Amino acid sequence: MRIFVGSDHAGFSLKEHVKSYLERAGHDVVDVGTHSEDSVDYPDYALKVARAVASGEADTGVLVCGTGLGMQIAANKVRGVRAVQIMDPELAVMARKHNNANLLTLAGRYTDPQTAERIVDAFLSTAFEGGRHERRVEKIAAIEQEYRPGITQGKES
Repeated sequence: MRIFVGSDHAGFSLKEHVKSYLERAGHDVVDVGTHSEDSVDYPDYALKVARAVASGEADTGVLVCGTGLGMQIAANKVRGVRAVQIMDPELAVMARKHNNANLLTLAGRYTDPQTAERIVDAFLSTAFEGGRHERRVEKIAAIEQEYRPGITQGKES
C-alpha cells in the first residue's frame, strides 16, 4: 500500500515512529515532512498528503499534529478527502466501515506510539462496508460539489 505521511513540529516524533512502523510492515511510505521539530504550519503538510489521497497518488495518508484536529480540518478542505482524527482503534474501525474514511490524523501530544500502531493497523485492515453507508458517503460528496464546486484536489479549477 502506498501511504503518504506528514506532520508539523508537534507531531514529528510520532510521525517518525508511524513511518518506521509502516515501512517495517512493507508499505511504500512517502514522507512529505516536516523533517524536524522546528516550528512549521500544519496546513502546508495536510494539503500535500490530502492532495495525494484525493488524486489517487496515495492509497491513504497519515497526518500528525499536536491534537490531530488541525490536520483533520485542513485535510478535509480537499474534495474527496474524508479525514478522521482517531484516538482509539475501535473508532478507526468504525470510521472505515461506516464513513469510508481515507485519511487518518493522529494526536502527537496525546497518543503513545503503541496506541498509534494499533490505530494504524485497525484503519488499514478495515474495509468500507458499503450498503446503506454508501448512500451516506455519496451525500457527503454531493455536499462537497454544492459548496465547493470549483475546488478539485486542493486547487481552483
